[in-house]
Amino acid sequence: MTTVSTTPTPAAAPAPGLPAAAAAPQPAMRLREIVFGAACAAAVRAACRLGVADALGETPATAAELAEAVKTEPVPMERLLRALSCYGIFTETPDGAFAHTEMSRLLREDDPDSLRYISLWCTEPWTWDVWPRLDDAVRSGRNVFEDVYGKEFFDYLHQNAHESAQVFNRAMTTSSVQSALDVAALLDLTGVSVVADIGGGQGHVLASLLEKHPSVSGTLMDLPGVVARADERLRDGGPLAGRAAIVAGDCREGIPVAADLYIIKNILEWDDDSTRRALRSVVAAARPGARVVVIENLVDDTPSMRFTTAMDLLLLLNVGGAKHTRQSLVDRLSEAGLLIGEIRQVNPYLHAFECVVPD
Repeated sequence: MTTVSTTPTPAAAPAPGLPAAAAAPQPAMRLREIVFGAACAAAVRAACRLGVADALGETPATAAELAEAVKTEPVPMERLLRALSCYGIFTETPDGAFAHTEMSRLLREDDPDSLRYISLWCTEPWTWDVWPRLDDAVRSGRNVFEDVYGKEFFDYLHQNAHESAQVFNRAMTTSSVQSALDVAALLDLTGVSVVADIGGGQGHVLASLLEKHPSVSGTLMDLPGVVARADERLRDGGPLAGRAAIVAGDCREGIPVAADLYIIKNILEWDDDSTRRALRSVVAAARPGARVVVIENLVDDTPSMRFTTAMDLLLLLNVGGAKHTRQSLVDRLSEAGLLIGEIRQVNPYLHAFECVVPD
């Protein structure tokens, strides 16, 4: 007769040098932590709005000292900092003070890699209203934003939520500036005389490429309200103005730009029809043999899946859009008639799809 031991299996010991509390939580506790995730997001938002990371210098400070600096009550400040420290955002010293970590520094306004405005954008007031409706969005396959606010997302943002619109602009600028250097470092512009940044926002990618390649000229194309805030380096009087043109327009309606290289970064997140129209416009505008580089966040096969899948769900909620899988983007590019070559990682969040317009 086979016997089965009823002795409980001991829990895995924590890694050497770590306290027992640092051991990986059991599934039930992990699920409890996940469903309380809103508390962590809210704590990050509170720290940003209060300016806690900016108030904390290189020397550890007590909660009371930080509370005095940012004009809050000391006991709730200690509770906030302790909650954040559990996630590695700030750290508590043995004597009860708090110090910076790599993550808490990213909440500072003056950090070159700051995620302050990204953190605020992802926790804006409207997000708390639409997340609970995710089941409705999954059932219907469409956004719920209009049901909640009675307007399309961007109409509401610019007409009714001016502070949120400003946060959005700052967040997108921060993200674009930081990724522009990665894109410029990745792309080989050998044989390229003219580059076009389609749907390029304020033109940070184009500006970074023109700075790196003095013999190259380029065009930035985006909606009128977007290019009105173009990077100062590209505007009249800017150091790159002589090699840069700025064109206002909707790439889904046509692209009046001739170039050797077309860059499309993080704009193929609309509905499928809009994505197809944008890609058709590029193929129609480009000469045979022209390069088309499409740069996107992917929701699979990437080290940033937790981040990108969350963005994907938020897109479903607010505009009915979607992030791509590697295969879905390959399918869209192939349908447009592009020949797909190498697919490379730009950074942990972005992949670049090298394509060519066929003869």
